[in-house]
Parts: sequence; structure tokens; C-alpha cells
Amino acid sequence: MEKGFLDKVEDNAAIRIWAETTQQEKGDSLTEGYVSELWDFICISVTQNNLHKMKEIWDQWDDEIKQLFYFNYGDLSYLLDIKVDKHLFRALAQNWNPTYSCFTFGNVDLVPTMEEYMTLLRCPKIQIDKAYSRAAIVPTDLILAHPDVKKRVDVFALSIYGLLIFFKALGHIDEAVSDLFDRLDKRVTHVPAILAKTFRSLNICRRTGEGRFIGCIQLLLSWFQCQFWKVEKVSYRIFSENYSPQKELVATPRRNDITEEKWMMILQIWQDEDVEWKALWMVPDEILYRCGDFDWVPFIGIWGAVRYAPLLMLREYRSRQFTPVPQGLTQCEFVYKGDSYKKKVREISNAWNRIHRMKKFTANLMTTPKYDRWWGQRINDNIPTSNQENTRSIEEHLQVIPSELEIVKQDFERKSLEIEKRIEQLEEEKCSWD
Repeated sequence: MEKGFLDKVEDNAAIRIWAETTQQEKGDSLTEGYVSELWDFICISVTQNNLHKMKEIWDQWDDEIKQLFYFNYGDLSYLLDIKVDKHLFRALAQNWNPTYSCFTFGNVDLVPTMEEYMTLLRCPKIQIDKAYSRAAIVPTDLILAHPDVKKRVDVFALSIYGLLIFFKALGHIDEAVSDLFDRLDKRVTHVPAILAKTFRSLNICRRTGEGRFIGCIQLLLSWFQCQFWKVEKVSYRIFSENYSPQKELVATPRRNDITEEKWMMILQIWQDEDVEWKALWMVPDEILYRCGDFDWVPFIGIWGAVRYAPLLMLREYRSRQFTPVPQGLTQCEFVYKGDSYKKKVREISNAWNRIHRMKKFTANLMTTPKYDRWWGQRINDNIPTSNQENTRSIEEHLQVIPSELEIVKQDFERKSLEIEKRIEQLEEEKCSWD
């Protein structure tokens, strides 16, 4: 094992050749004849902590304290204002593909990337290449009453981490969360831990057919909204150093009248051309694609580890998509129990000391022919497939059907407008005769 820290940036073309060759040699995670044990439908609970008191505290703070919070913890506070669309989230969960650690919608693979979450959170204390490796109640009175303003801000941030991002038992903050929080001062990124918790919870719910999701729904939905809703006009604000994607997401009104069934139908017919592949505020030139000797990126969470394959999601970086290396992804998931997990954690921690990045490559054709063939032949787990009878477009599914009262009102307004125009025409004719 190499000592010290290695951050290697490699050529895109060289990595493409390596990935295609390695995939040919090792194959995929699933082979011909695989029989899925995943349930066709999952019943998932999205019960969250009540954050009303946290919002009240934030509203009581003056601008000076809020600026101190932004300076130390970025845009964490905006998560308190993200509305949870339970129908959308449940539809997303049905499309989670545990084998490839991504969402699969029709012929589209999508997953939150480290870089996207880093940008959404805008936390200045963290950097992407230092990953975390390894129940107490926080009373809101302590946040308000602490004489040290800096400590008050710290406790408030810890509460967001414990009650919203890393909650395990409702109303409590786990000791492990406090440990991760303490490491923020050492510039250790919490994003891999957030993604590990999200992926593991989705995996468990898909495999058992039920359960309570205990990841950060607010952050996941923020990411998805940026991929789903296309932006017609780009605001100059996104090029500003102080631009906040979360702030804009909170201020942007979203529809909440779409049912889970409707979302399921929409996601099943989602096509490449419908996806906002690269969020407008994402500007990375380099992609972290593997760590150490792994062919992908392992994530160490607070309560367990999981894996993530950035090479599956190159289009989210606006880079040409080539064949990834998915073999072995299913073998890197474990919880922190027993005697063997500590050795695995050490292996992953050492791997994070040797990270590999590659330059992105933009082309008119966003996928290579080899990737298209690989995707068409790939064996997926039990995920929803497109219904042949579902021939309506996404726009038609999203179209709001007016009520009878609205139809009568629209008809009345149309006839009134016609009468007004006719009156104006008659008055003009009268003036011409005079």
C-alpha cells in the first residue's frame, strides 16, 4: 500500500479504454439466469422529525448570526424549508436499482453525485478528498440560551445534522453524528456519509419490500428537481460566487398535486432527451471516479458502508458516457458488526488516500456505441419497466385537467372577450360613418 496521499488526474480517453477492457474481462454484477428477489412494489414510510422549533429558532436570529452560520456551515439551513413531496419520493424509491446503486427510469440511470451534493450544500469547511471513517437529545433551549454565539450556531448545525440529515431515532441525535460533526473542523467531508446512508436505506427498503427511509429526503428531492425540471432561460446569478442553488430551489414554486401513480407513469417513460443531465450550477472539469484498487468509489457511512460508480453517471458531468465497470459493486456493502468489518473499513480508508480523477470530455453524441450495446444487454434487477399502453407524453401527464367550474369560468371569459372586441369594432364603424 502506498503511503501518503495521492490525487491523480488522468486522461479521459485512457480511462475509457481501461473501463471498456476491464468490463469485458470482469463482466457485470448480474449474469444470465439471475432471478431477482426484490419486491415488485415497496411500502415505504417517510416519517420525519418535526422541525418546527428549529425553524422558529432560525427566524428569531438576526442577520449577523445567520451570516455566521452561512460562513461556517454553508446552505444547511435551507434544508429546513424544502417541502417533502411524499408522492414523488415514493415513486423514486420504486425505481432504485440496488445492483448498480442508482435510480433507473426506463432507459435512464441517475444518481446523486458527490460533486452535486457538495455544491448543493456549499459547506466551506469540507473538501471532497477527505472522507469520514468510522443517542443524545439536543434541547432547543440550549441553542437559544448559550451565551457564546459561535457555540449557538454550532449546536444549531449539529441539530440539523442529527435531526434531518443523519436521524436514526425520531427526536434523538446519535453519538456517531456528533463524532462526524466534530471532524468537520478537520475539513472532513460528510457527503460520502450522507450518500452512504441514503443508498443503504434505499437498498434495505427495496430488499425487504417495506420500511422507513432514514436518509435526507430534502437533499435527495432538491437534487432530483434539478434533473427533472428543465430551465428555459439561464439566470446570470448562477455564475456568481455567492449563488445558492438551495436558496433558489426553496424560492421556486413546485406542483404538489401529482399523485404517486402519476409520478410512476412519468418516470417510466422518461427518456434521455427529457433529462437535465447537468445541473446548470455544476462546473467541475474533473471527475472522481475510483479510489485505491477499487474500480469505483466506496463510501464509509456512520453505520455502514456502500459503493458508488461515478462512471455510470458521466452525463451528469456533461461528459460523454462510455461503458462503466460495475462488477463487484454488490460485494462492498456491509454494516459495522462482527469482527471483520474493521479490516474492511481500514481498506476503504486507505483507498481514499489514493483517489483517481479524470478529465471530462464533451461531445455531440453523449453516449458511445459500446455503451448503448452494453446498456441494452445489461441484466437489471427488478425495477419498474415502461408500460406499452402508456403512450402519453410527459407534458400530457403533467397537464392540469380543469374542473367543471374552471371550464365554465374560462368559457365565460372567452365569450366576454369576444363581446368586448365586437363592441370595439362597432364603435370604430360608427366613428367612420360619422
